[in-house]
Amino acid sequence: MSKTYPIHEVFHTFQGEGVHMGFPAFFIRTYGCPVKCPWCDSAGTWHPTWTPMNIGRFTADELACEAAASGAPVVVVTGGEPCVHDLGDLTHECHKRGLKVHVETSGGFEIKGMVDWITLSPKKWKEPLPVNLLRADEFKIIVEEPADIELYTRMIKMATYNYPHVWLHPEWSKRHNLKVLEAITDTVKVGKGHYRAGWQIHKLYKADLLDPRSEKPVPLGGDMEKGW
Repeated sequence: MSKTYPIHEVFHTFQGEGVHMGFPAFFIRTYGCPVKCPWCDSAGTWHPTWTPMNIGRFTADELACEAAASGAPVVVVTGGEPCVHDLGDLTHECHKRGLKVHVETSGGFEIKGMVDWITLSPKKWKEPLPVNLLRADEFKIIVEEPADIELYTRMIKMATYNYPHVWLHPEWSKRHNLKVLEAITDTVKVGKGHYRAGWQIHKLYKADLLDPRSEKPVPLGGDMEKGW
């Protein structure tokens, strides 16, 4: 019997963050996450208040076929936490169809499968595995409060590895918080090119919502200004 994956949603959009910002992509959002960040903006993948009644399961072949049919050259596998699943079959089927595979992960779980690009977004509730720090192509640090910058800089061992792409993103409900924005700006200015200021431009465009397969976003904790 073919392996199946629990899928929360799939949709054709563009990548709104990081090095590939603005690049067309087909997103596959897996269901399930044991990290459970309190400000999660894809809480429908794990939070009991927002998860759908029925979670569909799909084979790697079905998912890869749908991705290829979209015309997007890149598949972004995200979640939830996609790496709680063995992505080997999915990455194989995508590569068979000439698609690149990018994974967005907290880094706290083994990354299985042949992946072309790894975006690691460390979380204080589940530290990344050391091997994943070395495999990551870019880092996305979510800044909820200014102290998070130093916390995550230590967590990913920034002083040791000097990664080429470390993005500082304001947590979305804090995007108008001047203390958060100033902390990011100051860090970038004195960071000698090691940090980059980030944003989620797909939310400004509402790009994901233009595909009817995309789930409607859920309010954080029932209040857009709060977490769970």
